[in-house]
Amino acid sequence: MLKTNLIKKVRKLPKHMREAQISTERTHLISDPAKKPRQRYVQKDGKCNVHHGNVQETYRYLSDLFTTLVDLRWRLSLFIFTLVYIVNWLFFGFLWWLIALIRGDLVHADEEGWTPCVENLNSFVSAFLFSIETETTIGYGYRVITEKCPEGIILLLVQAILGSIVNAMMVGCMFVKISQPKNRAETLMFSHNAVISVRDNKLCLMFRVGDLRNSHIVEASIRAKLIRSQQTKEGEFIPLNQTDINIGFDTGDDRLFLVSPLIISHEINERSPFWEMTLMQMEKEEFEIVVILEGMVEATGMTCQARSSYLDTEVLWGYRFTPVLSLEKGFYEVDYNNFHDIYETNTPSCSARELAAKLRDGPLLPQLSLLSPDPKTHSTFDRLSDRDPLSPDEDKEERNSGGGETNGSAAALEDPPLADGLPD
Repeated sequence: MLKTNLIKKVRKLPKHMREAQISTERTHLISDPAKKPRQRYVQKDGKCNVHHGNVQETYRYLSDLFTTLVDLRWRLSLFIFTLVYIVNWLFFGFLWWLIALIRGDLVHADEEGWTPCVENLNSFVSAFLFSIETETTIGYGYRVITEKCPEGIILLLVQAILGSIVNAMMVGCMFVKISQPKNRAETLMFSHNAVISVRDNKLCLMFRVGDLRNSHIVEASIRAKLIRSQQTKEGEFIPLNQTDINIGFDTGDDRLFLVSPLIISHEINERSPFWEMTLMQMEKEEFEIVVILEGMVEATGMTCQARSSYLDTEVLWGYRFTPVLSLEKGFYEVDYNNFHDIYETNTPSCSARELAAKLRDGPLLPQLSLLSPDPKTHSTFDRLSDRDPLSPDEDKEERNSGGGETNGSAAALEDPPLADGLPD
């Protein structure tokens, strides 16, 4: 009984209080709760993870019927396409059969001297076949309308006009649906991760984009949004607030010539939402970066849009992208095996604001806080140098001192000394 009562009391507790505590002799071992997986706002393949529910004014979809038909799934579009034509043929076939029935053609069709409205129309099936032949302009020549049937001539005009409208709408919907440039976005690539490292003494958020096709995206442009819940000073909670991330809008760097993969860079400055965010703060933040690449397909001229996103766990601090472009004999070659590869680099763990303050006080390199004493390469090929790529001053000193074999021999070839005894 005591055990049963204890179990009931435990069940009444909240879920997070029911878990057993691991204790030691002196204290309780309390581990930091793991970061829960967040729900994406935009999937990696570009699909928006938003569903519209409780829509009351559904008539608005019918007011834009053409777009509604284009947005339907393929199986439903094909079903509606077939159903519209069959219903249209059946409707006009019924009207042709009704005219023949009222005029008495179905009864007196075999009598000599009787002129029917439509020759050889003696049943509903034949009326249905005549409706198909009329609307599709097949014209087999067996069933024809006569000149002594004014109601049939009027019906023929109506069916020809309405049939043209149905053809234009249905064929137009199928053509637009087939030629939609959604599949063109499948050959536009985004890197799996975004990285943060130093460029020109400034912290930058970077990601890579590429195009697998030889036909290029015309007038390509890119933009980025920061999706993060926010609470105002007045206490208002704004879920999934959208903030612009400047990736070159003011300088024109957001307009791309996407012939080879490009690294898109966002400089973390005073106007950046990451201005005061350190490495430790970023590990605790919950946000999502949505990137949108737009342009016109060169072959069709239609606008194409590709989307992707990066969660906070997919933004890596202290990394750079592995180069993918190499110079071959007569052309440049892109190695897409290294497209998603990154390598670790020396990056300060402070915020961009603190880094800017340190730069005003002195040089950057003596104040760099290394994330790891031995930077590791996250690439398929281990060909990266162990030297810090952010040390142009050290390179200059090494060249002046002749420290390296290559640099020393090159320096010796640049200024050869004059031999003694040569004339001035």
